[in-house]
Amino acid sequence: MRGTRWLLLVLVLLLGWLQYRFWFGPGSSGEVVALENQVAHQKRENAGLQQRNDALAAEVEDLKSGEAAVEERARSELGMIKPGEKFYRVVETAPVPAVPQAPSDDGQEEPR
Repeated sequence: MRGTRWLLLVLVLLLGWLQYRFWFGPGSSGEVVALENQVAHQKRENAGLQQRNDALAAEVEDLKSGEAAVEERARSELGMIKPGEKFYRVVETAPVPAVPQAPSDDGQEEPR
């Protein structure tokens, strides 16, 4: 009978120690959840960067293989034109701010 009590006490202490390690020790369930969230965030970030890399790779391939892309880029970024073409630049004027009206002689503001 006395040996059974000691065995039960040891098993209860072992269970308590294992529960403590599970909830609060290294590699605990809270740490696992935090790491899973971090992995999910990193996967989303990697997917966005992969899309950007794919777009850049497609642009590089287009620039290497086609003259149309090079010509379009030279026109838009460098302002280049072909011989014989005329270049027109349309410049819009900035709107003139309204001048506030001065008060009349009788001290009252004029209606707008």
